[in-house]
Amino acid sequence: MKLGKVEFCHFLQILALFLCLSGMNQAELTRSRSKPYFQSGRTRTKRSWVWNQFFVLEEYMGTDPLYVGKLHSDVDKGDGSIKYILSGEGASSIFIIDENTGDIHATKRLDREEQAYYTLRAQALDRLTNKPVEPESEFVIKIQDINDNEPKFLDGPYTAGVPEMSPVGTSVVQVTATDADDPTYGNSARVVYSILQGQPYFSVEPKTGVIKTALPNMDREAKDQYLLVIQAKDMVGQNGGLSGTTSVTVTLTDVNDNPPRFPRRSYQYNVPESLPVASVVARIKAADADVGPNAEMEYKIVDGDGLGVFKISVDKDTQEGIITIQKELDFEAKTSYTLRIEAANMHVDPRFLSLGPFSDMTTVKIIVEDVDEPPVFTSHLYSMVVSEAAKVGTIIGTVAAHDPDASNSPVRYSIDRNTDLERYFNIDANSGVITTAKSLDRETNAVHNITVLAMESQNPAQIGRGYVAITILDINDNAPEFAMEYETTVCENAQPGQVIQKISAIDKDDPPNGHHFYFSLTAEAANNHNFTLQDNKDNTATVLTKRNGFRRQEQSVFYLPIFIVDSGSPSLSSTNTLTIRVCDCDADGIAQTCNAEAYILPAGLSTGALIAILACVLTLLVLVLLIVTMRRRKKEPLIFDEERDIRENIVRYDDEGGGEEDTEAFDMAALRNLNIMRDTKTRRDVTPEIQFLSRPTFKSIPDNVIFREFIWERLKEADVDPCAPPYDSLQTYAFEGNGSVAESLSSLDSISSNSDQNYDYLSDWGPRFKRLADMYGTGPDCLYS
Repeated sequence: MKLGKVEFCHFLQILALFLCLSGMNQAELTRSRSKPYFQSGRTRTKRSWVWNQFFVLEEYMGTDPLYVGKLHSDVDKGDGSIKYILSGEGASSIFIIDENTGDIHATKRLDREEQAYYTLRAQALDRLTNKPVEPESEFVIKIQDINDNEPKFLDGPYTAGVPEMSPVGTSVVQVTATDADDPTYGNSARVVYSILQGQPYFSVEPKTGVIKTALPNMDREAKDQYLLVIQAKDMVGQNGGLSGTTSVTVTLTDVNDNPPRFPRRSYQYNVPESLPVASVVARIKAADADVGPNAEMEYKIVDGDGLGVFKISVDKDTQEGIITIQKELDFEAKTSYTLRIEAANMHVDPRFLSLGPFSDMTTVKIIVEDVDEPPVFTSHLYSMVVSEAAKVGTIIGTVAAHDPDASNSPVRYSIDRNTDLERYFNIDANSGVITTAKSLDRETNAVHNITVLAMESQNPAQIGRGYVAITILDINDNAPEFAMEYETTVCENAQPGQVIQKISAIDKDDPPNGHHFYFSLTAEAANNHNFTLQDNKDNTATVLTKRNGFRRQEQSVFYLPIFIVDSGSPSLSSTNTLTIRVCDCDADGIAQTCNAEAYILPAGLSTGALIAILACVLTLLVLVLLIVTMRRRKKEPLIFDEERDIRENIVRYDDEGGGEEDTEAFDMAALRNLNIMRDTKTRRDVTPEIQFLSRPTFKSIPDNVIFREFIWERLKEADVDPCAPPYDSLQTYAFEGNGSVAESLSSLDSISSNSDQNYDYLSDWGPRFKRLADMYGTGPDCLYS
């Protein structure tokens, strides 16, 4: 069987790998003779470690430890006196050594992608002394790679775009897969790419992973998106290799390869003639399968009889052509219009000009519909003039309007009174003649702007409006007058011929050649000895003094009548009086004081001083009123506790006491006997006027005097007692009088036989007291004798 070059190379690689693995497992340390090596005071030969590099296959799945290799020293005679130890990366945890034989084993599964090699140190020790018999040396255990990792697309899934209609071989995107295996050993990391889904539209370069178009003229309008599945396989794509996949979404981007096309060759629209200017008549659109800027188009009217009446523009959002009105439509003038409209792409790609012209034409016919229109005036604005001297009923002018419809309905006229509130004008309803209705005054209103309404007789709802500007022509009907109110003064030290005032005049009229005024003094003032007037011939005049020696004491004010005439036809005149005050002036001729009263009351009080005095008197009165008010408010109340003011209140107590035998709750003697003394207490809210030092002795006086004195005494006690009820409360006293000379008749204290009181006098009081005398008497007739 003949072998090709590729198969022969693979055979040599497998053979070399087999020989290498066989040699690694039989590696031993040999002794190299050299100069003597001295240790622990003894002379001996120096030895060194010599071995080949150890290799271990990764991903060992066996149950027993994996044999790595063997360490041996020529000092070891095989009698067990030498032991081997291992240190470094993975010692004891991954790699173990038989201390007697020097065999090294791996106890765990190794992964080259986690760690590619381990560096360890080996040493031979005397088992008895535990001292090294050879110097410590390093060696490396390299993990031999196997194909245990599939290729991975770290950046997937991918999205990409390519213009439609691209030629075959156009690059779309490059995909890259990564294999974690050793790229320096074997083919475990050598990846090739292939396409699993997406054919026959796309292909992929096996080595580079570049995706390209495989078919020409792919049309976005037919299909705009493709889903590709790309595979990456290691071992150069051979059987047994590992593979990974990713997806690539390829979108065809648009190019301008479709011209616009109108769906219809002609359109027809009906519009009323009353449609306002700038209104939209119709919207048309040419279809374009492209999108974005490639679908942008422009419209224009290339022919037809409505070029100046209509215009077309484009809606940037919808790419529609919008037909609007440029001029007012008139059914009576023209009933229809025909437009030839072209739609063309704005961005044409020269590569696709062969597909046809990127424009299209259509015809739009617009039918104008008749509507009932309001009357139309022959002029939008009428200008008329009338003299302000015109009499009522004077004809000013005429307006005219007509019905533009075919029916030509008669028109009636009226004035919009909102524009002629004073009703200065009238209009004939049939002829449109405007006349004056009131007297006019140019100085009040020089121009009247009125609105005339024209209504159809058959349909009054149809109203047309016309505008009339009536200018009032001026006549000379206003006399001239002073231009302002002059405040003229003359100094007491003025000299003859001195100018004291320059005057001018105004006239409300408006003559076509302008104003010209003439000034003079009236006949009665022409010969006065104080002032004169000079006409400056420029519509102004100058007032001058004719003498000196003006004195305020003699005359403080002069009145100078001035006669003014205008140049109207006929001319009008007026007499205006100029008031001239005599003043005291300084050296510069500036008036200081013009009041004559300054001489009349030089020593008196001025008006300002009187006002100041009056203000002071009013201020004092206000202060006095405030003081009196504050004193009244600050008066102390008679009640000790302001929060418990019980004046004019009824206080109810539900305590009924203990009856006559209750001598603890109430002092009954204080209520019945006026002679009981009370402790005098002083009230804090009332100053006592009378102090009672002792109780007066009661004599035999009339009962009314007794009760009066009793009440008076209690009243005085209440006034000075701080614990007494308020002074305006009702007080009730159980006082029945002074009693009798017989004192008390109660037997409560006299029932005892030990009483030493003599009641024999009861026998002398008559038959009414005989029973008592028998009961209490000590005579021979006593009941108890």
